[in-house]
Amino acid sequence: MKECCSCFGPDADLNHLEVSRKKRKRICGSMPWIGSYVFSRVAFYPSLFYNYCMSKVSSRNWYDRIDETVILGALPLRPITKTLINQENVRGIISANLDHEIKHFTPTEEEWRQMGVEYLRLKIVDFVGTPSNEQISEALDFIDRYKKKGKSVYVHCKAGRTRSSTIVACYLIKANGWDDVTAWHHIVSCRAHARIFNVQREFLHQFYLSNKNLDDPA
Repeated sequence: MKECCSCFGPDADLNHLEVSRKKRKRICGSMPWIGSYVFSRVAFYPSLFYNYCMSKVSSRNWYDRIDETVILGALPLRPITKTLINQENVRGIISANLDHEIKHFTPTEEEWRQMGVEYLRLKIVDFVGTPSNEQISEALDFIDRYKKKGKSVYVHCKAGRTRSSTIVACYLIKANGWDDVTAWHHIVSCRAHARIFNVQREFLHQFYLSNKNLDDPA
């Protein structure tokens, strides 16, 4: 499990982190989706409490602005909704959470709508999950609409570290023409405790390659 759970922080050089295709398949294949789902449920409340405490006693922010349009953060708890809307100009929310993660602490889709905020839900399993191509396409179209309006989009998962940062990295790759390494280094320069694992790293690299091929068919 060691290499499957290697994470990439602000000092990581993604070019030098290699895992063989065969070994990666063998390791990750030993953790089926249902096991990952159960683990994410069990770990949810302890990890949420940990991240909340860290935001109070350390330099970690609950959310961080990535550029003029995108904010990357943890669950948009009810007490911060007015700040997000009035001070951060948020008019769109992208949630990468599963059902059990948003039951008690965040506004519902209807409550967001009543506050004038559009809500997009992309269900992704924590730790080992990656968005589908369809989900990424939907997220990028969503962000682009609000970028054209001069409004902000708050992209979140539970802690704003892995699932949501993967979505935001795809946005940076697409919007700026960056490679996956540059996009990730920008994210951790804004949000130092963001983390991705090998499965997300490979997803981002493949996303970069697919977009590079579209931009440069030769």
